Amino acid sequence: MLKYRLIFGPIMIAALIGVVVLDGVLDRVDLTGSALQGLFCGRTYLPAGLLMLLCFAGLVLLGSKELCLIFRAKGVTIDTPMIMLSGLLGLILFYAIPLGLGSQIAVAIYGSAMAGLFLTTLVIHSRKGRTDGAIHAAAAGMFTFVYLGVLPGYLMAIRSWHSASILIAVIAITKSCDIGAYFTGRAIGKHKLIPWLSPGKTWEGLIGGMLLAAVLATVLALIGNTYGITGYWVREDHGREFVELAYPLWFVFPAGLLLGAIGQFGDLIASLFKRDAGIKDSGSAVPGFGGVLDIVDSPVVVAPFAYWLLMLARWL
Repeated sequence: MLKYRLIFGPIMIAALIGVVVLDGVLDRVDLTGSALQGLFCGRTYLPAGLLMLLCFAGLVLLGSKELCLIFRAKGVTIDTPMIMLSGLLGLILFYAIPLGLGSQIAVAIYGSAMAGLFLTTLVIHSRKGRTDGAIHAAAAGMFTFVYLGVLPGYLMAIRSWHSASILIAVIAITKSCDIGAYFTGRAIGKHKLIPWLSPGKTWEGLIGGMLLAAVLATVLALIGNTYGITGYWVREDHGREFVELAYPLWFVFPAGLLLGAIGQFGDLIASLFKRDAGIKDSGSAVPGFGGVLDIVDSPVVVAPFAYWLLMLARWL
């Protein structure tokens, strides 16, 4: 287990950094005078996070297939394409709805999509006169819409209006708590955190993971503040301007603690789902880690909290 983690962990980190760096390069592409300018409504820039959106969409599709296995383990009759569509719809809507759109219209669009998905799921489930399991099928669709659509959608919202380095920092801080908790728990862990849910987790591991997340958050903030690579975009007519933002360290350290703790909560939520379904891992996509859901369980739950912490940091 540890051998595979040490092999595939760095590979996934390198892949993530490569995608984020390339995604950041696309931020500097000038569309002025090109055919693409008309495609993007006259803007002189590409929407931030297009490459990340494609990667996240792929993860949502893989995660949706794993969710289908969990649902079926509970005896829920579901349509796999509808489950995959549910996750994709939640994610893409979060990314595609314009920031400048009125809040009432934006909420109406999102609500209409949810209602349409809900009704479509029921129609597809009962199209051959089948009535049993209709409630479960509709609930599974809404579950996927939120868990694999709305929650990671916050990561895309962060990427849409912040530098690529901010997104990689959020993910790195969250996953560092997993790493810190794992090694601290193995070294000195004695007091079980929630033995009936996750027997391997300890209070010592949680504290060690949170401290590592806070230290990493502080280090990343120092680097970002020093080199001016952190900030957010401000729209100006058909263009935009990047505004550098130095994050106060007195805010970053406790924010790292909080993100680490919430990340562990996200891991426990995934454990709850798997225990309910009677399975150990959501899949076997990555040796040593399990399935896609086993990897993204903490970042997706952290995402909305990270979004609002960044908004608060901007206000501060």
